[in-house]
Amino acid sequence: MTKLLLSLHVLAAILAIGPITVAASMFPRYAKPPADGEGPGERDSGTAAFLHKICCGYTAVGIAVPVFGVATGAQLGVLTDAWLLASIVLTAVAAALLLMVVLPGQRRLLAHHAAPAVPGAGTGATTAGSGAAAMRTAAARLAMTTGIFNLLWAAVVVLMIVRPGSTTGA
Repeated sequence: MTKLLLSLHVLAAILAIGPITVAASMFPRYAKPPADGEGPGERDSGTAAFLHKICCGYTAVGIAVPVFGVATGAQLGVLTDAWLLASIVLTAVAAALLLMVVLPGQRRLLAHHAAPAVPGAGTGATTAGSGAAAMRTAAARLAMTTGIFNLLWAAVVVLMIVRPGSTTGA
């Protein structure tokens, strides 16, 4: 039973977290408007929306990773080991970043893409330029947060492999 749970945990991590990390990392590139003087850039709201859907969909599937992880830890009797507790904390922080910063940030950038220009809301080019600058800043902030999310998952993977202080002997 332990081998089955561990296999499901690893499969869920690869199949759910992998697409989230890739799609979330690519999202800012397609959501960021080009700076003044730059060419059209890679801004593509359709691709950005697709990447956001991937992140949302796989986030729901990603719930399986900690569920199978805790079940595996319980089977192995290692739920109180420091390496597993550290992994659980890092996973919780990564999940919080994804749910409270990354996905809402993607939604805001997509909403900005879809929002029509408001007539009389400013002085033309200045308002449009400052809006684009704000979107570039938001996209850069989102890219940084996504990088932190990815580093947290990398740390969890290292802890799962190295398991410092493990009592299982493997």
